[in-house]
Amino acid sequence: MIPLPDAVKHWIKDLFGAAGYAVINTRWHYGHDGLYTLHNDRFRRDPAFRAAYERGLKSSNGVDSDNEWRIHVALWTAANALRVPGDFVECGVNTGFVSSAIMQYLDWRAVEKRFYLVDTFSGPVLGQYSAEEMACGRVTIAEGAIAAGAYATDVERVRANFAEWPNAVVVKGAVPEVLPSLGGERVAYLHIDMNCAHPERAALEYFWERLSPGGFVLFDDYAYTGADCQADAIDAAARELGARVLALPTGQGLIVR
Repeated sequence: MIPLPDAVKHWIKDLFGAAGYAVINTRWHYGHDGLYTLHNDRFRRDPAFRAAYERGLKSSNGVDSDNEWRIHVALWTAANALRVPGDFVECGVNTGFVSSAIMQYLDWRAVEKRFYLVDTFSGPVLGQYSAEEMACGRVTIAEGAIAAGAYATDVERVRANFAEWPNAVVVKGAVPEVLPSLGGERVAYLHIDMNCAHPERAALEYFWERLSPGGFVLFDDYAYTGADCQADAIDAAARELGARVLALPTGQGLIVR
């Protein structure tokens, strides 16, 4: 193929621009997990990131959702939370991809914090879905995911995954009922990923007063397509708490206390 002269390229760009179209270079881009960007994704080549991502893959038996930028956000958030007083909490662990990546990235054995990993280990609690969520088909989606084996149901396998980190605490139970059983008074990092509005709002409200100043709350699905009910519930709770959620192009949401 003969390369076009720059003058011709500019002419083509101007021609399409005048017609209301944008001409972009798609030779270098990130296009995974609902995010498409031409911006720099050099973090993907960082050895520490690659090791963390591979450890996440190990927890999921190699199942890769191509969510590297989402994991990048989680690693950044956790690394900054490391300087904040308090423990780490994840509500909605599944196989432990995100939390395993974080513990690998932060050398969790050397961290003097606990990481509480809370999940039903049987999928979402279907009775927690609101009428609005049911009307949107969220229960059907959850039932299909459970039937397809998308949710971890073998808690002992999950415990074995985290066994290399003595300060990782796997907690089996439904949110919010199980939360008072957790130890610790202060929280530095809270990750919420339960795919259902009620427990996600309940977790935010429960931990808010326990969240240290400068602490982080990261929502996995806040801006994700189809998660409007979760976003509405979180926004309502955030307003009452005097907080605002930052919507991220990865589909995540972020609050800094």
